[in-house]
Amino acid sequence: MPGSPRDLLRTPPRVVNVGLELFADTLAALRVPVVHIAWRPPAGPRARALLARLDARREAVERANAVAFDRLTGGDPVLVDCRPAREALELPERTVLHAGPPIDWARMCEPMRAAVLCALRYEGWAANDDAAEGLVRSGGVRLAPCHDWRAVGPMTGIVTASMPVLVVENRAHGNRAHATINEGLGRVLRFGANDDSVIARLTWLATEAGPLLGAALRAARGIGLRTLMAQALRMGDEMHQRNVAASALLVRALMPHVARVGQRHNAVARLAEFVAGNDQFFLNVAMAAAKALADPAAGVPEATLVTAMARNGADFGIRVAATGDRWFTAPVEMPAGLYFPGFGAGDANPDLGDSAIVETVGLGGGAMAASPAVARFVGAGGLAEALAATEEIRDICHGEHPYFVIPTLDERGAPAGIDVRRVVETGVTPLINTGIAGRTAGTGQIGAGTARAPLACFEQALEALVG
Repeated sequence: MPGSPRDLLRTPPRVVNVGLELFADTLAALRVPVVHIAWRPPAGPRARALLARLDARREAVERANAVAFDRLTGGDPVLVDCRPAREALELPERTVLHAGPPIDWARMCEPMRAAVLCALRYEGWAANDDAAEGLVRSGGVRLAPCHDWRAVGPMTGIVTASMPVLVVENRAHGNRAHATINEGLGRVLRFGANDDSVIARLTWLATEAGPLLGAALRAARGIGLRTLMAQALRMGDEMHQRNVAASALLVRALMPHVARVGQRHNAVARLAEFVAGNDQFFLNVAMAAAKALADPAAGVPEATLVTAMARNGADFGIRVAATGDRWFTAPVEMPAGLYFPGFGAGDANPDLGDSAIVETVGLGGGAMAASPAVARFVGAGGLAEALAATEEIRDICHGEHPYFVIPTLDERGAPAGIDVRRVVETGVTPLINTGIAGRTAGTGQIGAGTARAPLACFEQALEALVG
């Protein structure tokens, strides 16, 4: 008879998924029809009480957020130089910078540990991994977050004194931010790879590519990034997982100056070949630009906007305008996405890297509508899902970016200025586009996907803001 259990078994399943998107994504990947309902529990009693207390200061908070938002979105980032970290950052010897909030050696994930040890060998501070680990454990090397040194680093985020860093100056506010040169894809230091080929590439970047880039940028008197980034957004980049257009635009502006200052033809050719074959070359530039844009918003009393988001493979941390350099941390999530052949979710490391700084200024996951190709690449669907992702993030942001606009949304600005209050009230946390590192040391990149910031970070920040 109709509607019997036997009839149910003869028809395909029809699924309604409520809450966690991962279940819907998994079913969709298996070609099971699924309707996802993005329901989240409302803020609990404690959070509602804190929000009510903060609401008593609403006028002051809104004025402060307007100031912080203007600083966050109104900067003028210019790529001005490339110099060794010991010069650009005045980074001392025997100091290793890493991604994310502070973390000690014992809690570091395997890829970050492998990258630290490789960096010590690269610098010549240790002959092998055993000696390098002994140096770390004995306190002979200082570990510190990139953010504490006006820098950002993708994935493991490792920076040491002789590594060349790109220098971005925010000419509207006079501050600078820094990032290493992107090494390319695959088995690279930022994903925890640590063999001799990694050291050879780092050595070439330090001895040939970095000095050539620095000389070209100084000869050019800097390359403005705000217009370039706005144009790349129109060309399909979101400047986290997709940097094809931005990299091409930067190379077009940069290479004539490289050719003029390059005294050895082969050096220029090697650099041109490296950059042309690296679609993610602009990622590190975007990160340094985003930090240069976000830092002036730090220290605005009463402001509830986020000024940094970062992960170290164990913790996810945020900084908030009113609380300056203070970190609010919670356990980091596992990324969900697409894996390279031969790898799966069981091979993945928890999310890591400072690259979420681009989401902090309105790019990356929050600008997914500008880059539907990325949504498919990271396993988040197609155009409809990309549009939905951006609209969801809009609910937790202060406003629309005045320069970074999205053509597919009728020229509306990308949502920017993540507001701690709105995150806690709605339960919607920022979506981060991310690469996926193998959890085993030396594996390198194994895929790409998305991850969510944990709500607990924002709840802690709310507590601090209420005082």
